[in-house]
Amino acid sequence: MRPLAAAALFVLLAVVGCKSPHVTAIIINSTRQPIDLLEVDYPSASFGTQSLAPGATFDYSFKVIGSGNISLTYTTSNFHNKKSEGPFLKEGDKGPLEIIITPDGVRWIPIPHPHS
Repeated sequence: MRPLAAAALFVLLAVVGCKSPHVTAIIINSTRQPIDLLEVDYPSASFGTQSLAPGATFDYSFKVIGSGNISLTYTTSNFHNKKSEGPFLKEGDKGPLEIIITPDGVRWIPIPHPHS
């Protein structure tokens, strides 16, 4: 392999191997009813799912750009809209975030590893 081609391959592998910090959110429906129209809003974007069955989970990874609180809105099986404010996120935060929907409300288990 020619030196220039070897150097280009090394740079390509280094770039592909780099991962930016991200949060992996896990939403858990620990109720006995389906949850509908889940939406998670975080600084600069949002994600969600149409429905989450009892006992089911929904995973989503995202990069935090900017800073602010994360929140969850959803609709219960008896058509009540609920909203829960979560932890403050700042750019570069990384790690897992559990969002547990219980019959009594939402429990947030925040990111244990803030950005470096």
